[in-house]
Amino acid sequence: MTQQIPSTEPELAGVRNFRDVGGLPTVDGRRVRHGVLFRSGHLAHATDEDAAFLASLGLHTVFDFRNAADQRLEGPDVELPGVRNVNLPLSDPADGAEFWKMVRDGDIDQLREILGDGKAAGRMIASYRSIMTERTGEHSRVLHSLAENSVPALMHCAAGKDRAGLSIAVTLLAVGVEHEAILADYLESNAKHRRYKVRRSGTSAEAYSPEVMELLSPLFDARAEYLAAAFHTIEDTWGGVEAYLEQGLGLAPETRERLREHLLD
Repeated sequence: MTQQIPSTEPELAGVRNFRDVGGLPTVDGRRVRHGVLFRSGHLAHATDEDAAFLASLGLHTVFDFRNAADQRLEGPDVELPGVRNVNLPLSDPADGAEFWKMVRDGDIDQLREILGDGKAAGRMIASYRSIMTERTGEHSRVLHSLAENSVPALMHCAAGKDRAGLSIAVTLLAVGVEHEAILADYLESNAKHRRYKVRRSGTSAEAYSPEVMELLSPLFDARAEYLAAAFHTIEDTWGGVEAYLEQGLGLAPETRERLREHLLD
């Protein structure tokens, strides 16, 4: 039996963007069960107290969607006793070490060149679209694992916003959560205490000037237009959610029913 966790959200010192996805409504009047599906940023900087809290959740599986470059930058997740860690790298919206080096070290002219005039938001939208079409195998694996009772589960990437956000969204689609509720949960990543901390080289005011932060903001925002691009890609590619789940992810009706049994009240 899953341990009952407090309804108040914990303040984790070294883990950003943690939350329980429980309580979200489905189109048929049910709700996602509390204590079975969690999301967050990476666990590499979790304190001892954070790790103790995470261990208290009775987690079966942690899905880490970071790639090797992320793990070199941030470090490996803390080890949680008895918890299975599954690393399934997904495309990074700011993929590539050179791009991230530019984000951290680039001067204002370089940032204007690669991020200005809508380029940053365009990059994010293109990435969300490609994750939906190119990472069906990874999303299928996650859903089949959850259907096999790999819960409670925690999904995370680096910031817990994009790769984890899309994986959570796909999971919620599979159990029939309302689109509006999926969007509302996704946008919670914009709360100040949840946001990924932007790290720039140098300590001068110019490194974090208003213009620099405005140029960088599309990379670190959760925007409705990003998630809408993912949903539109489902429609454009498969013709709808049902076909996406069945044809794109290979989810049989009985698999979806097991998902509902494990994830919904």
